Amino acid sequence: MRIIQSIPSPKAEPFKQWLAQVGYERIEEDEDPELSFDRAMETYLAKGYSKNWINQRLKSIEVRKELTDEWEKRGVQKGMDFAILTDIITKAWSGKSVKQYKKHKDLKKENLRDHMTNLELVLNMLAEATTSEISKKKKPNTLDESKVIARQGGTVAGNARKEIEVRTGDKVVSKLNAKQIVEGKPKRN
Repeated sequence: MRIIQSIPSPKAEPFKQWLAQVGYERIEEDEDPELSFDRAMETYLAKGYSKNWINQRLKSIEVRKELTDEWEKRGVQKGMDFAILTDIITKAWSGKSVKQYKKHKDLKKENLRDHMTNLELVLNMLAEATTSEISKKKKPNTLDESKVIARQGGTVAGNARKEIEVRTGDKVVSKLNAKQIVEGKPKRN
């Protein structure tokens, strides 16, 4: 940023103004975190998501944050440990590891949750919220204990998924990705 600021070119001026605006917005969001949700809402709307889906997605972020706060409280390390526990939860509820799930949806580096249907988001939230609640009650002290709890939380949502599939006759874990969800393509599984 300092390099760009030091460039005395008129071509650099719009970029300097953009950087200043972004910096100002982030400072405003620090003062009022609700502004970040507004910005996220605008970003998802611009990508064509429905307001209903966006509300689900923002709620899923809140549920995820509660879970990661609980993990930190229990001494789980950010990064690889979070990834391990997330993979256990995902496998338990969806029947697929995160890597398998992303491959199923033909994703590379994209955020998996941004490519889930409403029902997938709800079940993922159920799995994470349940894991968080069990962890609060059992107070695990080790990663291995947290792995057991992650599997239990994911299994609750996995049982719900299986029941939904029996009742509807459709698979819940969809191949639909964000583009297909936005475009309303009916292609499932």
